Amino acid sequence: MHRIPLALMAALLLPFLTGSSGRADDLLSRVEHGFAENDGVKIHFVSLGDGPLMVLLHGFPDYWYTWRDQMDTLAKSHQVVAIDLRGYNKSDKPKGVQSYAMPRLVGDVACVIDHFKKEKAIVVGHDWGAAIAWQFAMQKPGQTDRLIILNVPHPAGLTRELTNNETQSNNSQYARNFQKEGAHKSLNSAGLAAWVQDAEARKHYVEAFDRSDFEAMLHYYKANYPKTSSPGSSGKKSPPPSFPKIQSPVLVIHGLEDPFLLAAGHNDTWKWIDRDMTLVMIPGAGHFVQQDASELVTKSIVAWLGR
Repeated sequence: MHRIPLALMAALLLPFLTGSSGRADDLLSRVEHGFAENDGVKIHFVSLGDGPLMVLLHGFPDYWYTWRDQMDTLAKSHQVVAIDLRGYNKSDKPKGVQSYAMPRLVGDVACVIDHFKKEKAIVVGHDWGAAIAWQFAMQKPGQTDRLIILNVPHPAGLTRELTNNETQSNNSQYARNFQKEGAHKSLNSAGLAAWVQDAEARKHYVEAFDRSDFEAMLHYYKANYPKTSSPGSSGKKSPPPSFPKIQSPVLVIHGLEDPFLLAAGHNDTWKWIDRDMTLVMIPGAGHFVQQDASELVTKSIVAWLGR
């Protein structure tokens, strides 16, 4: 079986990035900071603009600043709120794997929407943020205006690919490595930020990761990564999980050079959605599509919102 050692993850990420322009460096001085609270856990966010609420959720290894190339444009018509997931940067870092179980993560998004006294929001997510966004839309349909997903298949599609697609299973070995005892001890801030090509932005990432909890980052994998049988393995396989159908319009954007989450996972996604779905595939972009193809991602979101 092909394996991706922890120490090589950052090096594997780097070739698939074309880099961020860094033109949003001054964003750090213009956003408004705040905290929302979910059952005693404080979730840090930054806010920019006025209008309908849009909540942006980052993934691993990242923080709110990943959306720097999108926020100014989106804030022209929306109140854009980018959060630090629990365990990251300035958000609280509760102990224990169960503190990072999906219901708590969904609750973090809900508490941010409630903090702004809004009934619903457009929810945007990448990587673990996308996994949370999928689940939020299923569990909180009344609070989900629209759903925008970057580079993560619907959980039914991902589970199917992990079970039946040997390439996807092999490419997900890093996630199984992350679930091993003590895996967080192999991580450090500089290594986690190595994929950020823009030197100035990378400095901010290192600072954010210095404030983060590496063990908490990996608790996301331990608590939530799909449990499947490997393709070709013997033994009885568990039946695929069922999910409530998504009740909001969905935009999915995927960088086709993503080596960790393959585009095949999006096949049949329309079967799990009761509203319209738009799928945008971007050649030449990798896992961090919001930075690899930042302008195209922003334009795609704006055009879709304006339909």
